[in-house]
Amino acid sequence: MIITDPTVSGPHDPVEPAPRRRPGSVRRTSTIDTFRPHGFDAEADVIGRARDLLTTVDGDARELGRAVLTARLQARSHDLLAIDTDPPAPALQELLGAIVGPGFRAKVDGVVPERRDHGDLLYLLLDDLPGATLVAGYAMLHAGMVPKPSDDEYLIARSDLCAGWAADGAMMTLIREHGRSPAPMGCDAPPVARADDPDAWHDLPDLAPNAMRRLRRLDVMPPASDDEPASVDVFFRDSHVDAEGRETIVHEYSVTATVDLATRTVVAIEAHADVLPWQECPQAVDSASRLVGHTLAGLRPYVRGEFIGTTTCTHLNDVLRGLTDVDHMLDDALANR
Repeated sequence: MIITDPTVSGPHDPVEPAPRRRPGSVRRTSTIDTFRPHGFDAEADVIGRARDLLTTVDGDARELGRAVLTARLQARSHDLLAIDTDPPAPALQELLGAIVGPGFRAKVDGVVPERRDHGDLLYLLLDDLPGATLVAGYAMLHAGMVPKPSDDEYLIARSDLCAGWAADGAMMTLIREHGRSPAPMGCDAPPVARADDPDAWHDLPDLAPNAMRRLRRLDVMPPASDDEPASVDVFFRDSHVDAEGRETIVHEYSVTATVDLATRTVVAIEAHADVLPWQECPQAVDSASRLVGHTLAGLRPYVRGEFIGTTTCTHLNDVLRGLTDVDHMLDDALANR
């Protein structure tokens, strides 16, 4: 039995396609797609893609870099069975057998530390892999393949983990009432590509049935003069394709921010909950304001360590951690201003 209750879902107002690229800006886009071509009890295939694109002051598009990651995961334990990347990173083979979940990012830092603090595209995919893998479990939940929790330890371990897992919230209440996790139904996912801007995104292949996609866009716009802040615009979406080919949204956030050029600190930031699964989830958007005054460098460990509890959201945290890459993207944008 699949438990659904759309009446307790959060906002359902997905954004339209990305804004047109602005001259002088740098756009970073990435996707992590998870496929289950041989069924839910077979290994999962993962393909990650990322690209940086400079729009020159004349409006031309110039690729600054790209990365591709392919991986194979054990169906339920998420053990890493295979990994290959472009650019090559042979040291990643040391991760084979590791669980793509808690602790995985620390293992990545241990084997490719040189990629961690430089706005590296491959590192973005590696850092995002645990979150995308966690969300990809929604496909199994939607198909009724997630087993009933064996005891109360399941609830105790997740209670007040984030806004959506609030102990007295809608999701936890439904789990206690029905004995299993509900599967909230999101709204249809509108396309993000623009017909009038074919370079707006890297390749976005169609998703197969029962696939999941984590999708990101990060636009960095330098100011006209050095005494003005830079502008940042972020879009983030997790989506699922059901057995009939319908793509729906699981999570969608938008974030706008300004950054001081000299100190590389966050001057202002605002997060918007576009589509979220539970009515408590949007309460987490105010947590973004905690980044004001913080430098871009080091945002990943800061958010990972400090953004916990019911005032936060696991997936919004993933969005906010990615802002650390604005530091290096600004360098690229300013060099071509």
